[in-house]
Amino acid sequence: MTKKFEFDWRIPVPEPLLAGCTFDRWTEEKDNVIWEQNALFKVDEYGFFIYWKSEGREGDVIELCQVSDIRAGGVPSDRKLLYNLQAKHGNDLDEKSLTICSGTDYININYQHVMCPDAKTAKVWLDGLRKITHNVKANNFCPMTCLKKHWMRLCFLVDPQGKVPVKVVARTFASGKTEKLVYQCLSELSLPSGKSDVIEKEDFTFDKFYALYHKICPRNDIEELFREIAQGKDFISVEQFVNFLNEKQRDPRLNEILYPLYDDKRAIEIIQTYEQDEKAKEERKLTKDGLIRYLMSDENAPVFLDRLDIYMEMDLPLCAYYINSSHNTYLTGRQFGGRSSVEMYRQVLLAGCRCVELDCWDGKGEDEEPIITHGMAMCTDISFKDVIYAIRDTAFVTSDYPVILSFENHCCKTQQHKLAKYCDEIFGDLLLKEPLDDYPLDQGVALPPPSALKRKILIKNKRLKPEVEKQELELFKQGQFVIEDEEKEDAGCTDRPIPPDIPETPAADAGTGDDIPPPVQYTGSTTNVHPWLSSMVNYAQPVKFQSFDYAEEKNIHHNMSSFSEPVGLNYLKTQAIDFVNYNKRQMSRIYPSGTRANSSNYMPQVFWNAGCQMVSLNFQTSDLPMQLNQGKFEYNGNCGYLLKPDFMRRTDRTFDPFAESPVDGVIAAQCSVRVIAGQFLSDKKVGTYVEVDMYGLPTDTIRREFRTRMVPANGLNPVYNEEPFLFRKVVLPDLAVLRFGVYDENNKLLGQRILPLDGLQAGFRHISLRTEANFPMSLPMLFCNIELKIYVPDGFEDFMAALSDPRGFRETQQKQNEQMSSMGIEVDKGDKMEKKEEKKEG
Repeated sequence: MTKKFEFDWRIPVPEPLLAGCTFDRWTEEKDNVIWEQNALFKVDEYGFFIYWKSEGREGDVIELCQVSDIRAGGVPSDRKLLYNLQAKHGNDLDEKSLTICSGTDYININYQHVMCPDAKTAKVWLDGLRKITHNVKANNFCPMTCLKKHWMRLCFLVDPQGKVPVKVVARTFASGKTEKLVYQCLSELSLPSGKSDVIEKEDFTFDKFYALYHKICPRNDIEELFREIAQGKDFISVEQFVNFLNEKQRDPRLNEILYPLYDDKRAIEIIQTYEQDEKAKEERKLTKDGLIRYLMSDENAPVFLDRLDIYMEMDLPLCAYYINSSHNTYLTGRQFGGRSSVEMYRQVLLAGCRCVELDCWDGKGEDEEPIITHGMAMCTDISFKDVIYAIRDTAFVTSDYPVILSFENHCCKTQQHKLAKYCDEIFGDLLLKEPLDDYPLDQGVALPPPSALKRKILIKNKRLKPEVEKQELELFKQGQFVIEDEEKEDAGCTDRPIPPDIPETPAADAGTGDDIPPPVQYTGSTTNVHPWLSSMVNYAQPVKFQSFDYAEEKNIHHNMSSFSEPVGLNYLKTQAIDFVNYNKRQMSRIYPSGTRANSSNYMPQVFWNAGCQMVSLNFQTSDLPMQLNQGKFEYNGNCGYLLKPDFMRRTDRTFDPFAESPVDGVIAAQCSVRVIAGQFLSDKKVGTYVEVDMYGLPTDTIRREFRTRMVPANGLNPVYNEEPFLFRKVVLPDLAVLRFGVYDENNKLLGQRILPLDGLQAGFRHISLRTEANFPMSLPMLFCNIELKIYVPDGFEDFMAALSDPRGFRETQQKQNEQMSSMGIEVDKGDKMEKKEEKKEG
């Protein structure tokens, strides 16, 4: 029997947060200062919301899935507000206050400040809120839970008298339909239905909301499926349900021992769980409502939900993993004239990124403090020291696995001393200053695994030759190290200065025309390295790339190289297999072309196909490449590390990412997707359509080929009922992802979702959509039928059918023979002889 389904996405909410506490809160946005006194703050039992209400004011909420950080302290910059708070709470405001950071992208962050009664309460709420944020599983719960969450939100958004405004409910379902429909449905449910009416909270139950949902958005798509299964009856029998579960909701490729077939006992358990009609329950029947509730449950998630935990092996060398990586992390916008922000480091690390970039330059002025900026690109500056504090505070909030700091070091030795000093003092034990005993920095020694580097920060920076570093470091410790002329090239470096990129071919999506600014010239880091900073570099030592043969001959696993997008593409085109083999041994980092002044991104899949570990992207740009990146790294616990496929790691295997034939030892797959319908896709009366794309190896990638028809003037519940989109042969399922994109009639993206093919579940599934920046949307979803099979070459279908189900295949063949005989068609003698043999055996 199949195992009983369990998906425990809830993190227990601490009791003080459930009970609530009265705080003052304030926000400051430019000239707009809001101060709300004596607001009762609470967190609901599911951990969906922080919500609050004060006397005479409307209730409000913050979605916890949008909260990126909870910070201790924070005082207002507005002098009048500061004076008022000090008068009420005393001068120790920083000890009593919290800052709640939230947003739906990495740039536009909202800061909600609260003042607690005392420092002890502030600490309780700080720890409690941190415990329940960054719950990756809560971004993947089922449509039924989404409905419950939406209902709870409406219950919290009450008017000053604590009642639910009808207009707020109507706005929830605004999708181009006239408001009269919502009011009519409310009236049919015996609820207040006037535009200015309000609903008593105790009358606005979830059952009422669920009934309202079905009246406004009837599920005709599921009703059609119900009729098909029930064969015209008003219920589905246990036998019919078992057949449906095994034939439609189960991946036929699954091992029947590890993943047993559904049986009557399991089917009855499901009926008992989701059926609401007591009579039907007793008679072990499933009604249409029971089927809808089952299909909208966690049990029918589009991917195996255990993939949201850390399920991959984390004990292999660092080079065996894809590492979530950021390019020019400090920028919030363009590469030219852009704004730099310390906050970007916090947001990117909190999102699961494990490699951030720091472009370090000499600071001017009396203090000569090093800065981070995009050199010679007219971008604003930020303090290096402030960035190090931000990294320390956020590096290991969402993941314990190592963080790599990619230094682009342009500082003189005097300021490099400060770089090293701040890293040493601020990071403390978090900084990996010495190689691990089991993984010495010797030729041929593999890199340590992520599991051995938990809660460690690694610095990637040029390093001196060992003998030079040892000598200079000794002098430095004795106070005898003399900083020489900065212009004089230090001959004791591990490699020569890296010249700027040769003129690059414009990126494919950078556009054309005279308005394109000149490419950014990436100037190489200084090789005149301070010995203290040099001594902090261990498992990420950048060297100038000579050739793949040279790297193989050297066999130094802790050496790594960076490649610009066009240079990397050139190596892919000319030496793809060598590139893959290089990445089996050591790490590579890819960064965007200098022509991408608008901070657009290249397609990361191209370099993942070659096994490149640090495929760094502009996190500030929520384009398709970034969606693929965030969609991919959401799995394996959003820890920032994904294990590469086996054959991309093994030295005894050769892999060509451009091969079109199945990879030796890997079973190719076939996938078909039928987009049936959508729900709540837009709050406007617009036409909508859906595109389904696949990204993987070049031979597996299919873009802009599969698109539904446009359903006009219906963003509420369009029915597409398309013929299945068939991805006939997927050579490498482990690397492939599906992307669902929903667009309006003006080709504007309404929602999207990235799903890994190797974790996809077959059957009728609801696919909840995400924003451009991969944040969950509340109600928008697609209803699809997904079929997964082993790829079978042309002409071998009957052979595979006979292997997988010999008896069924024989019965089908006999029936076909009988039908042909009745039509006067002579049946093959072999078949007749087979029948005679069967009679003899009988």
